[in-house]
Amino acid sequence: QVRLEDTGGGLVQAGGSLRLSCAASGRTFSRNAMGWFRQAPGKEREFVAAISWSGFSTDYADSVKGRFTISRDNAENTVYLRMNSLKPEDTAVYYCAARYESVTSRTMRDYPYWGQGTQVTVSS
Repeated sequence: QVRLEDTGGGLVQAGGSLRLSCAASGRTFSRNAMGWFRQAPGKEREFVAAISWSGFSTDYADSVKGRFTISRDNAENTVYLRMNSLKPEDTAVYYCAARYESVTSRTMRDYPYWGQGTQVTVSS
């Protein structure tokens, strides 16, 4: 069992930055690939970014590539999502997720563990 707590959301103006954190507890964290997903009002949850257990492999949705950076600190059992150059269309609830496997995935069903979500609102 992996428990995830995602924090760091808030209200920011367009062009601003935020850093989301996801603290994991429970079973061994360092062997789990981690991901960030988001869900905007009235839309389906979508993939944002993922990172392998080692941290050497990352993957990003085209919509955030070059603006967002996913990273992890296995010693602290934490994964981060640094979001720069935020746009109003980035407004959503952001969720971190963990999977059993060590490699990244863009598919929600590959992630059995989820955080409670943190709201990010970008004003224009």
